[in-house]
Amino acid sequence: MTENHRSHRAGWLRAAVLGADDGIVSTASLMIGVAASGATSGTVVTAGTAGLVAGALSMAAGEYVSVSSQRDAEHADEQKERRELAEFPEAEQRELTQIWVSRGLDEELAAEVAEQLHRHDALGAHLRDELGLEPTARARPVQAALTSALAFCLGALVPLLAGLGSTSGWVLAGVGLVALGALGVVGARAGGAGQGRAAVRVLVGGGVAMGVTALIGALIGTVA
Repeated sequence: MTENHRSHRAGWLRAAVLGADDGIVSTASLMIGVAASGATSGTVVTAGTAGLVAGALSMAAGEYVSVSSQRDAEHADEQKERRELAEFPEAEQRELTQIWVSRGLDEELAAEVAEQLHRHDALGAHLRDELGLEPTARARPVQAALTSALAFCLGALVPLLAGLGSTSGWVLAGVGLVALGALGVVGARAGGAGQGRAAVRVLVGGGVAMGVTALIGALIGTVA
């Protein structure tokens, strides 16, 4: 029987869910805040459009910079491990032996495992077993940036398209919350997690953001 694990999706799934959630929440909140200030429908839609473009570019840049930093750290660790294997191969093999001992193997079997792993792919074994760097979980800055930007755009389009029909704060909030609930369910299903908890998590955060922004917009509209 083939087991269907989903942890390999963690990298792109995190970027996609974060981007879509931010797109819905920030764009809907921005439009709701502007609408609450008493602005015209055209101004509300313009603000939402500007928020979509600025937010997508910001998400892409932020993801690229942060994940690039992670990739640089991984690369530095890989180079360090490569040097240590070249200079101290016996010590590195003993280190790998102790790692397997700590995982429950007896000393003799652990030494045999470490020896075979060193013969097959010493660097790969140390990256995986010593540093926890799995090939499927390595940092991919470009993938993270593109995924986040695209997901942000898709999320932001929901309140923006709703705003073309009505710029009522209640309508925008309702559409945004429905989209957030659906996003929580989809993200949970993709990751194999509980759907109800994920939906509530995004709904609470998004609802608070929209409510606070509406309040601030109304206050500014009153004094402006």
